[in-house]
Amino acid sequence: MKRLVVGPFNRVEGDLEVTLDVADGAVRAAHVNSPLYRGFEQILQGKAPADALVLVPRICGICSVAQSAASAQALAAAMGVTPPANGRLAANLTLAAENLADHLSHFYLFFMPDFARAAYRGRAWHADAERRFRALSGTAAAEVLPARAAFMRLMGLLAGKWPHTLALQPGGSSRPLQASEKIRVRRQLREFRRFLEGTLFGDQLEAIAAIDSVAALARWRAGRGPGAGDLCRFLMIADDLELAKLGRGGGTYLSYGAYPEAAGRWFPAGIWDGGLRTLDSANIREDVSHAWYAEAEAPQHPARGATVPMPDKPGAYSWCKAPRWAGRVAETGALARQAVAGQPLVRDLLAAGGGNVMSRVLARLIEISRVLPAMEAWTEQLAPGEPYCVVGEMPREAEGEGLVEAARGALGHWLSVKRGRIHSYQIVAPTTWNFSPRDALGAPGALEQALVGAPVGEGEEAPLAVQHIVRSFDPCMVCTVH
Repeated sequence: MKRLVVGPFNRVEGDLEVTLDVADGAVRAAHVNSPLYRGFEQILQGKAPADALVLVPRICGICSVAQSAASAQALAAAMGVTPPANGRLAANLTLAAENLADHLSHFYLFFMPDFARAAYRGRAWHADAERRFRALSGTAAAEVLPARAAFMRLMGLLAGKWPHTLALQPGGSSRPLQASEKIRVRRQLREFRRFLEGTLFGDQLEAIAAIDSVAALARWRAGRGPGAGDLCRFLMIADDLELAKLGRGGGTYLSYGAYPEAAGRWFPAGIWDGGLRTLDSANIREDVSHAWYAEAEAPQHPARGATVPMPDKPGAYSWCKAPRWAGRVAETGALARQAVAGQPLVRDLLAAGGGNVMSRVLARLIEISRVLPAMEAWTEQLAPGEPYCVVGEMPREAEGEGLVEAARGALGHWLSVKRGRIHSYQIVAPTTWNFSPRDALGAPGALEQALVGAPVGEGEEAPLAVQHIVRSFDPCMVCTVH
């Protein structure tokens, strides 16, 4: 048995280290270490509840709106306020804009550049991938970065600025749109649609969203000509490298549901494990048996949990806690969202090969094709001149829970207020779910499970297969350890 330590990883937000036990050319066991400690949960203690809206977006510069949205929902629950329709729609648009921008960044800037590596020279697709996806100098970057920047101008209209907006409030949005601004939002969505359909997909968004099976995907791809779009390039590479056999997950997928509607959420909440289960957040526990924190007698629900650093704790190997749902390891992200929401292609992918590198990346692209048309519809529903925000008062004693979906998956904030100040504030981020260490029963986290079986070539110190698996989860390590 050989031990291999891989890290730090480039193109990852924050610090990450993976220890691999390798034998017979494959990973036999993995331990995922989040070596950075940040302490936002301690910083928030004793602060005025509204201060959370200023502090939590600073957890991350990539998904700061998601942190704002979760905090606003937790505060709203504690205050007992419900945003008006305009505020709900504006918040949905703001979070969706960040999520789609994250999906685009992940595909073009974090994931696809690995296939331009010299190690793949000789593959039929390598020259094209190198020309297209080489980091910084590939032709894709010259197209994607301006398109992404233009799309993110939505944040100026919807939220005043990005990152770290203060527009999302417990009572809705403090940035009402005028009729002329609604027209500008509509125009920017139309321009982004044009980029997606011409460059990423080579087809209409609705046609991509309508692909309902692995067989239908193969037929769609067969009907595309050369240069039909970057999705076809990805599918060609995925088939050649058999990415659908790489990084298989444990089979339980969790989503809090995304984008509130007048009743329910546009993407529903739930658990998918081959069948759909109701998600009760009361079944969530955080295990810290292998994390550098003091332990309670048993794993705690986040609303009752604590974050007490213990850097010399025996047997611990990460600053990441180990969240579990009903005692089970769960994977979260676009794959989970689309499985729970019943997207037929995603469910067929899971039935055929489970969660894997190919299905995780494809689920994010499918989600883009579904969410942008929804953003167009939400924009049309905005009613300039009607209220965007209501004002509420925070009780001196209160509790609140805020559950949202960031691009990378389920994000939860749990708030307790005593004597008018924050008594406890606990956060469970998407990468906390996916990159968790072992729990008290010895069950590995989602990434630790997915890495088992990954091939390791002779002399590989940073195995390509391992990097593809890690990047398929799109880790945000600063959120993980907040």
